[in-house]
Formats: sequence, C-alpha cells, structure tokens
Amino acid sequence: MSGSGRTTVRLLFVDEGHYHHEEIQVPTEALDRYERLIDLLQEEPAVLKHTFVDLSRLCSAQVDE
Repeated sequence: MSGSGRTTVRLLFVDEGHYHHEEIQVPTEALDRYERLIDLLQEEPAVLKHTFVDLSRLCSAQVDE
C-alpha cells in the first residue's frame, strides 16, 4: 500500500494477444466500501474521475501490497 490514503492497483490487459500492465492509484478507504475490486473500478466516482478502464480488455486486477 502507498502512503497518503492511496493504494496501488495493478491491472493486466490483453490487446490482440499481447499482454501489458498498468498501475493506478485508488483511495484506500474506497477498497472497504466494495466487495469486489471490479466494482470499485466501475463505480467509484474518485476512480472514474481520473481513470478509464477498458473492461473488455481487462484480464485481472489486484491490489499491489
């Protein structure tokens, strides 16, 4: 986890058979409000305001501790 109330989430995408990852920062307190990480990525206003996640290409998402 990162300082100042932010947590790093590592996203794995596939695009035409090629895999790549991105890391994003999400509010740590928002993690407790969602049962699933995918719900946080789709619904959390603080995440949606700064990040677009192409869910059709997303393979996995995990908290990077």
